[in-house]
Amino acid sequence: MSLLGTRRLLTRPTEIAALALAAAWPVLAQYPGQITPAAKNAATLRAVAVLEWTGEEGHPKASRLVPVSVYDGQQLQDAGIYMARPAPLALGSQVEYQLKQDGKTIGLFDVDGASQTQGAWVGIGKWKPLPSAHPKTAAQVAKIDMDDADSDRPILHRKYHADDPPVAGKSKGSGSTGTAPAPDPDRPTLHRADSSTSSGDSGTTAASTAPAPDPDRPTLHRTTPADDTDRPRLKKQKTADVGYVESVATAPDPNRPRLIRGKPTDEGPSVLPTLMGLPPEMNQMVAVSDARNTPDHPWNFSWANPADEVRMKADLETIARAALGLTPPPAPPAPKSKRTATHRHAKAAPPPPPAAPTPLKEERFSVFELTYGGGATIVLSASSGGKDAPEKSVTLIAQPDLYGNVVVLLKHVTDTTHLDVTPQMKLIGAVDALADNRGELLFELRGAMQREFALYRVLRGSADRIFTTSETYYGTMAAK
Repeated sequence: MSLLGTRRLLTRPTEIAALALAAAWPVLAQYPGQITPAAKNAATLRAVAVLEWTGEEGHPKASRLVPVSVYDGQQLQDAGIYMARPAPLALGSQVEYQLKQDGKTIGLFDVDGASQTQGAWVGIGKWKPLPSAHPKTAAQVAKIDMDDADSDRPILHRKYHADDPPVAGKSKGSGSTGTAPAPDPDRPTLHRADSSTSSGDSGTTAASTAPAPDPDRPTLHRTTPADDTDRPRLKKQKTADVGYVESVATAPDPNRPRLIRGKPTDEGPSVLPTLMGLPPEMNQMVAVSDARNTPDHPWNFSWANPADEVRMKADLETIARAALGLTPPPAPPAPKSKRTATHRHAKAAPPPPPAAPTPLKEERFSVFELTYGGGATIVLSASSGGKDAPEKSVTLIAQPDLYGNVVVLLKHVTDTTHLDVTPQMKLIGAVDALADNRGELLFELRGAMQREFALYRVLRGSADRIFTTSETYYGTMAAK
């Protein structure tokens, strides 16, 4: 369960309701038991953030949590400044975020503290794995064979197993025995020793006759400790009542400072160092913190026909190449040759093959199902660059129409010389920011020296921006 903080938070609507309840207390006192219960679907706080890290997934070298938005039940708030005292509410200590990958929770991130990195608040904490849902019990670990009804009784002969040859008079799985096999003369046999039983009531004594002992059979005798004088023994050592005095030269000084090698074990939780700048190997993932325990909502789309996905991707790649100026020029027509009488029956030369399409750089193709039972929402981003031209990037948001043709809802094109005016759009993932079971697309808008995050809602054949965070300046490290 992901909890937004360990303390109870009162938003502004809650405070107004509390004041109204206090003003109406004399009226409510006249009608005890008529208090209206709180609505089950009452809106609660829901925070969205982006986890950025370098290194291996689950074991990052450095990480930071960038707050994006907080839904207070009425509208989206900028999580980087919402209720900052001085750190924002979304980065409070012991706040737990669920790490989402296409709507599926793959881990947890516990915020240990907040700090300002180049003027922006970020969270510092630990990446934790998901707890085990079904821990093993003691009964599952210690398995007991319940097939044999006499398994708890001591048996001095070999049990009958399913892979043994059949024995006359004995059935599988039963404890009854029939004719036993002939005894093995070389197998050692256990005999009962001589004993006599007496009856105290009648005073009679009955003796059992034991078989004659075998002179060649080894006999086990119980030895006394006095028989073996060289056997080691464990004894409790007596402590002598003698004082121990350490020499003054080697006695440690309690006030002398010491240098301890290694990491102390009692110095608080382990906190990863803050990720600085925007390194090229940085990874990003959606993180959500909610006061309610909500089930996962996968956003991945399943195609009924895999060929439709291949065709949609090829159509969007053609549109992206045209937006980036990578469409190859048409091939020149073949020159016409004069045909003579001797070449009337000669075959014409085949046309030249079409030029191979120019490959796209940093191509990313993602398909989402943003509502239950909804259609596919496709996002394609790619870039291109040349020695003589600035690097350009394009981001497309599209959906298929009723006839299976691709329809572009948003086209965003920019280059490295216009990042201050038109930043580059980088898809982070899909997230339910408004807690209404409808997904929004989360993008990072990265400029030359600043960046911000934006949420886009795809509805009724359009992709509209519904929220944008404040700009964060990262200097020249943001430029690629």
